[in-house]
Amino acid sequence: MTAGDEVQLVTFRVGGHDFAVNIFQVERILRYQNPAPLPKAPAFLEGVVRYGDAVVPLMDLRKRVDLEAPVREETRIMILELDGEKIGVVVDAVQEVLRVSAERISPPASIVRGLAAKYINGVVVDGDRTLVLLQVSKLLSSKERLALEKLEVEASHE
Repeated sequence: MTAGDEVQLVTFRVGGHDFAVNIFQVERILRYQNPAPLPKAPAFLEGVVRYGDAVVPLMDLRKRVDLEAPVREETRIMILELDGEKIGVVVDAVQEVLRVSAERISPPASIVRGLAAKYINGVVVDGDRTLVLLQVSKLLSSKERLALEKLEVEASHE
């Protein structure tokens, strides 16, 4: 990106915190629906939900980052593009589409190193709130993706 480039971010809340993802990674935002369970799935993976004429795995981002995860009226599922695959991600509320100049995206502070750092693409200060920009491609490790594919295959044969 060059100076003057604008980025559009979809902002959302998870456990009282503000997050954002690049709008190009968001295919659709849906009202929350109860997923069909996937046996033997990790705790953050809620199951699968119908999307169009297919089903997509549903990850609860709140559980993924160890936060409380009650379902409320404003709870939403964001259908994200994850390296050619679709995945549903449960968030507390979707807020807005925000345009920011690329220069306003700061790299995560060195204090954010460690486990959480792999999910974070940057930070944007917008008025009195700080948005954590998530790196969608890192939400599932390659090992978790393989396990998920295996679970989906097993579920389709039952």
